[in-house]
This record gives sequence, C-alpha cells and structure tokens, in this order.
Amino acid sequence: MIHKTSCLLLLPLTLIFLDFILISSLAKPTPITSLSVLTYGAKPDGSKDSTKAFLAAWQVACASHNPTTIIVPKGRFLVGNLVFQGNTCTNAPISFRIAGSIIAPEDFRVIANSLQWIMFDGVTNVSIYGGVLDAQGSSLWKCKNSGGKKCPTGAKTLLFTDSNNISIYGLTSINSQKFHIVIDQSNNVKIDGVKVSADADSPNTDGIHIENSHSVNITNSRIGTGDDCISIGPGSTYVSIQGIQCGPGHGISIGSLGRSEDEQGVENVMVSNVDFMSTDNGVRIKTWGKVSKSFVRNIVFQHINMKMVKNPIIINQHYCLDKPCPKKESGVEISNVRYEDIQGTSNTEVAVMLDCSKDKPCTDIVMGNVNLVLQMVNGSAQASCNNANGLANDVVVPFTPCLKRDLLLT
Repeated sequence: MIHKTSCLLLLPLTLIFLDFILISSLAKPTPITSLSVLTYGAKPDGSKDSTKAFLAAWQVACASHNPTTIIVPKGRFLVGNLVFQGNTCTNAPISFRIAGSIIAPEDFRVIANSLQWIMFDGVTNVSIYGGVLDAQGSSLWKCKNSGGKKCPTGAKTLLFTDSNNISIYGLTSINSQKFHIVIDQSNNVKIDGVKVSADADSPNTDGIHIENSHSVNITNSRIGTGDDCISIGPGSTYVSIQGIQCGPGHGISIGSLGRSEDEQGVENVMVSNVDFMSTDNGVRIKTWGKVSKSFVRNIVFQHINMKMVKNPIIINQHYCLDKPCPKKESGVEISNVRYEDIQGTSNTEVAVMLDCSKDKPCTDIVMGNVNLVLQMVNGSAQASCNNANGLANDVVVPFTPCLKRDLLLT
C-alpha cells in the first residue's frame, strides 16, 4: 500500500521527467550551414576565373559535420576544370543552390583534353538544385563537323563517379562539348526536371549517360541534343526513365554493348511516358557484332508517343563504328523485352526493326497495343525481323512476322 506522502514525494520527479520530454521534443534540428561562393572570391561577371572560390567553398562544406548549402547567386561564373573530391568528406549532406549560370572558358581547348569539366568523385549525399551549366561547346562542334584532325575529344559537362545518394533537380545543361550529364559507378541517383540542349548536329552530345550504376531514376525532363537523349551503358541495373520529352536527338538507347568481350550487361530497365519528336530513333537497343559475354534482359518500353521518328522501335545487333567492321555476329544475349502502348508516326517505311544475332537470337520479345503508321499519307509502315522470336499481344501494327499471336487472345 502506497502512502499519500510517498505520492507527494514522487510528484516533483514526475514533473522533472515531463519537463525533460517537453524540452527534448522542442530541441532544435541540426543546423544547416550556408556558404556563398562570393565569400571565397567568386565573381558573377563571367570574366574572372572563379574556380578556386568554388573549390574553397567545397572544402569547407566537405569538412562540416552538419548539412551544408553552397549558394551560387545570380550572375555568370566562369570556371575551368572543377573536381570535387569526396574521399575526405564527413558525408554530411551538401547541396548546391544555383540561381545563376556556371560557364566554361570560351576557348574550348582549356577544358577539352580533361575528359570532364565538372566532376564529383567519391561523394555521398550531394544534391544540385537549379542553375545553368554552359560548356560553350559550339566551337568544338564546328571543328569536328569540319573534319578537323586536331580536334580534341571534348569534355563531359557534369560527371558523378563512384558516388552514392545523388540528386539533381531543375538543372539546365547547354552546349556541352561532349556528354552533358554522366552517372558512372554510382548508386541511388535521382534526376528530375532537368533541361538539356545542344544543336541537332552537335556530335556525341548525349543528354544523360548511365554506366555501371544501380538504381537511377530520371523523371520529368526535356532533352534535345545531337546524340542520344538518354543512353544506358554496360553494368547498369534498375534504371527508371519516366516523363521525358526527347528531340532532336537519337532517341533513348540501351548500348552500345559488347564492344569488349567481358563487358557487363544491362537489366531491369523501364522507359515509360516518353514523347519522341523528330528523332533519328525511338527506343533502341544496339550491340556490337563481336564475341561477348554481355546481355540485355528484363526491359520495358511503355506508354510512348512517336511523332515523325525515323526508327521508332529498333534492335540493332550489328552496330559498328570501326573501319573495317569485324562483320561477326553479336554475342550479347537479348531477352525479355516488352513493348506496350507505343503509338505514333514513323518517318521511315520500316517502323519496327528487330535485327538480332544469328549466334544469340533475341528471345521473349513481347509487343502489345503497338500502332505505328507511316508519316506519309499514301503508304503503310512495315516491320523487319531477323533472328527474333516472341509474342504479339493485342494489336500490333505493323504486323511483325517473328512474333507469334498469343493463342489466349484468339
């Protein structure tokens, strides 16, 4: 039996405990540190080199144990090669808030031989919000298109390599010397609301390139370039691409794959809700005609609109840029590829081309609710099949002879 006096003695302790809970619940969240590149000497005039200022701000953010925001205010900030190293960072979140433009030197030779202009190497929990990256690559395009033999390869605009938990929101990349955004050997990457722009005749200016990476999501973006809007290279798994406007450009490509024998494969890719406008290809898988241990499997292309597209659906297992080409059959195994709800117009008579390998035929190709018609008023689109087999579910136009009609639907 507890006496009244004992209850009175416990009351102050109870009140102290309740006060502790209340104070703990009202504790302030971890503070976010804000750094402006102006503080470290950056100038928004587009003429003074601000490279050192950006790197100095990064070093401070990298060493912080609290989340840090690096602010790039309005204006034009000239920078040369930027390498943001993460190997000594605490891995507290770092975000770049970009209100202005970051521009490369007008002379393309300044960054062209360095392979990339802006690189994040070995970073974790990094985000980029807004802003414009202008690589000023048009003079290099002219050099290449004129057949100049001394033209450098060019620099990729933005590269994340060996990195984790990366987010890119609302970024605009224009006039890249080569690829615009590259995700390599990285995991858990989100890209949303980006805009990528380069002239239709700009060589090798892929919008977004993914390679050796896992769990990459690209959404709600508009891409127009002189090469692939999005390309998916070897070793890429669990890639989701949704809500993309593509054109001009070469479409969305898996590959090229199989250039080297031991190259890794690509699997578990979904491409959904994409509008292609006047592109050289729509959805494409391309592999080299060489001996290979690589593969492409578990792929879905769905809810896609084509408007004046040259090759809306294409598998090309005889891709080659070498001179002379080896003229061998591809060893890349392609299986379980689904094409669902693909509509629109083709600028070429062959709207569906499945040109697969004799040595490793394409298997489990499934099409359903596909309706592709020739852009010309008088004429009908055709399909071409070599070494491919699978099923045709529901309506498939044009008729694709290598796909058997699903007997359950007849």
